[in-house]
Amino acid sequence: MEPRKITEGVFWAGAVDRDRRLFDSLIPLPDGTSYNAYIVEGTEKTALLDTVDPSKANELMARLEKIARIDYIVAHHAEQDHSGALPAVLDKYREATVLTSPKGRDLLMDHLHIPESRIRTVADGEKLSLGGKTLEFIHTPWVHWPETMSTYLGEDGILFSCDLFGSHLSFSGIYIEDEQKVCEASKRYFSEVMMPFRPTIKKHLERFAKYDIKAIAPSHGPVYKDPRCIMASHAEWVSDRVRNSAVIAFASMHGSTEALAEALSEALWRNGVEVEVFNLAHADTGKLAMSLVDAATIVIGSPTVLGGAHPLAVSAAFLVNALRPKLRFASVIGSLGWGGKMPEQLKGNLANLKAEMLDPVLVKGKPREADLAEIEKLAGTIASKHKEAGLF
Repeated sequence: MEPRKITEGVFWAGAVDRDRRLFDSLIPLPDGTSYNAYIVEGTEKTALLDTVDPSKANELMARLEKIARIDYIVAHHAEQDHSGALPAVLDKYREATVLTSPKGRDLLMDHLHIPESRIRTVADGEKLSLGGKTLEFIHTPWVHWPETMSTYLGEDGILFSCDLFGSHLSFSGIYIEDEQKVCEASKRYFSEVMMPFRPTIKKHLERFAKYDIKAIAPSHGPVYKDPRCIMASHAEWVSDRVRNSAVIAFASMHGSTEALAEALSEALWRNGVEVEVFNLAHADTGKLAMSLVDAATIVIGSPTVLGGAHPLAVSAAFLVNALRPKLRFASVIGSLGWGGKMPEQLKGNLANLKAEMLDPVLVKGKPREADLAEIEKLAGTIASKHKEAGLF
């Protein structure tokens, strides 16, 4: 294994994990992922930008085998999929100094027990010359941890963006020519990891405008030879704009809530609203998260279980609440059986949303004609709200 050349003096030295299917015991990885590390060689000094997940440390060390000296290791992010192989690299390169943000120093000491004597903090905007290669450190806190930073290589116009602009994709080279595939994977990644920090990311994107960015090298997924598409996509995702789209996520035990969800889907379609429907018993949580990036409305459906909402519906509400999408409207549908606090429980789990809560549609047992008429009414209300918001 050898480093892969990006441009003169700049190399990819990471690891591809084709078989990984779950991240953080939560996020599905249908296409695997990669842990990207980069080497920047100047005429005087050499820097390694990030390491890899501990499970792939041997691959990183194999790519570094012919690298005689590393002077600096830039730790953009302390999470272990970026920093996990740092102890092994420091053990091999005894003269290397870790460069990170002040909060990064503390987290590296806490999570990996890196000695403070091996760490030097860098300021926002600080520059470091390697000899013909100049690294500028850009603090980007809360993308998606408090210590995160990026690095800009001025001579080559490369932004090493850490998790920002990333995608969980495995690959064979450095680039993937299928722009649509990468953009879809990046939207999935944004929705699962970055969406809660949308306002902060918007400010960072505005800061990047002053840099002449010719390529983007993220910590996951392929390198972008042309950054315009992915930067434009992120600018749209962090904006306040939503589409004329509604998401219905439901759990059903005996078919009553499913009948309501399907009826609502049909009624919304007739009213000119795009719809994505997720049966939570089988749904890919990544696709559910993706659907929320620019949807205007969320409707969560649930039966009643022991007086409360179904655990799958509670989990979905918790996820939506944690991701904080830019939804405008929300509602609840479902079957109460004989009673209970299901709607109140779901609404309580959506407290972070800045969305208008529309009246729920709740039935006892199997839906009757009058219940389906209420579903039609809810669909009409959603369509009217979308029209008033100028969505169609």
